[in-house]
Amino acid sequence: MNQPLSEFAPRARDPRLEGVLKVAIMAVGGQGGGVLTNWLEDVARRSGYAVQATSVAGVAQRTGATIYYLEMARPEGGMPVFSLAPAGGDVDVLVAAEMMEAGRAIMRGFVTPDRTTLIASTHRALAVSEKMAPGDGIASSEEVRAAAEVAARRLIMFDLERMAVEAGSVISASLLGALAGSGALPFSRETYEEAIRASGRGVEASLRAFARGFDAAGTPPEVKPAPSPATTAMAPAGAPRLVAQWQPLMARVAALPDPVQEMARAGLRKVVDFQDIAYGAEYLDLLERAVAMDKAARGHELSREAAKYIANAMAYDDIIRVADRKTRPARLARIRAEMGVGEDHVLQLTEFTHPRAQEVVSLFPAGLGAWIEARPRLMGWIDRRVNKGRRLRSDSLLHFLQLYLLGGLRWWRRRSLRHKIERAHLEAWLAAALDHAARDYALGVETLRARRLVKGYSDTHARGLSKFDGVMEGIALVAGREDAADWARRLREAALADEKGKALDGALSTIRSFVQG
Repeated sequence: MNQPLSEFAPRARDPRLEGVLKVAIMAVGGQGGGVLTNWLEDVARRSGYAVQATSVAGVAQRTGATIYYLEMARPEGGMPVFSLAPAGGDVDVLVAAEMMEAGRAIMRGFVTPDRTTLIASTHRALAVSEKMAPGDGIASSEEVRAAAEVAARRLIMFDLERMAVEAGSVISASLLGALAGSGALPFSRETYEEAIRASGRGVEASLRAFARGFDAAGTPPEVKPAPSPATTAMAPAGAPRLVAQWQPLMARVAALPDPVQEMARAGLRKVVDFQDIAYGAEYLDLLERAVAMDKAARGHELSREAAKYIANAMAYDDIIRVADRKTRPARLARIRAEMGVGEDHVLQLTEFTHPRAQEVVSLFPAGLGAWIEARPRLMGWIDRRVNKGRRLRSDSLLHFLQLYLLGGLRWWRRRSLRHKIERAHLEAWLAAALDHAARDYALGVETLRARRLVKGYSDTHARGLSKFDGVMEGIALVAGREDAADWARRLREAALADEKGKALDGALSTIRSFVQG
């Protein structure tokens, strides 16, 4: 059937579509995306616009990422027909309640340089996949910002979450303020504020957060100069006797090579906070072993890595440290700030604990604990009695005192089985690293970095230790090869790639194949 080519020519755009404003809101569950949509819908209606709002919920990200979509237009010549979902390249305003939501919007084509105003909060709500990664699984916010600067016609990015919390509200209010302040929609500030008042809940706090977002949208972000090392150094404070004992340790740090001092200072503070000043002196003794064989021509890389990972190895997570952290005033203050709880409110705090027999026995005297661990039936009997989930209300006096007294057992730590095991493990690892460094500097550095795999508490610690042992086995196999350091790096990255260690098993199999061959 023959048809004229004119019938296949693109049709002219309907001029009535030019008056339709299209707004997409991408938010994670709990961020008030529905509240923001309701407010914006009310604003449009108060301004004489016809409006339609829809939402498409998701369940794959965090607590569920939802796309809220609004179309609005003046009902001139009859009620318009609106679309139910956003289309790529056809969104006027994109509001992202979190940094990675902005990234997902860009990837889906909702943000375009000829049309879209992108309003996004720069804070992060980590996805499950980011939290599960054994290594640093956090996606780069800077990459999202760089993409947004290219993709959006206009970009407004601030930490709108922090603004809302400081105002005693939630992010939906500060997002609405930023949207109003952007001028991307033809509605007055007063109309936005009327919609907030009409909601009847948390009005004053919401208005404060709205005002902060409104002002930020019209103000260039302040660029703060990076603090100099001199301003970040903390002066010691405390009992004169302890300060007098601290000063010689700082003098030893000052005698280290310049590239090592900053990391050594941080490591020293960490181990002293973990145990005591004498423990800090032990830390410097171990570090100075690495410094003594280091090479200035290599930028003291070996010493810097040693300063970091020796401190991490000495400040291991045991029951004492976990209990101590849970009862510190700074932790309670942080939780109150994150939850927006004032001093005139009551905060109820529940700690979830699940101790195993290994954690309990690790507190025993080293000899007794080793004797018990060597008897599986006895360990099983203990495990059946302690390996139960417990909920401790640390806002109650009894449970808080239990944790507080347990956290105060640091004086006992050196006598415990766990400390004996950790110290032996540290000595063996450090000796291996320095031994490798004497023959292959780069391999020694990579051996120090393998300690990154050992972290956490209970099952997390056991999994990390198993991977560490696998990496150390692989390093021993490749030692002496020209590419040994490269293989050590690959082993560490494979161990960090997945929780179950399948990538590490594959890398070890590859090494065994060519070493045996």
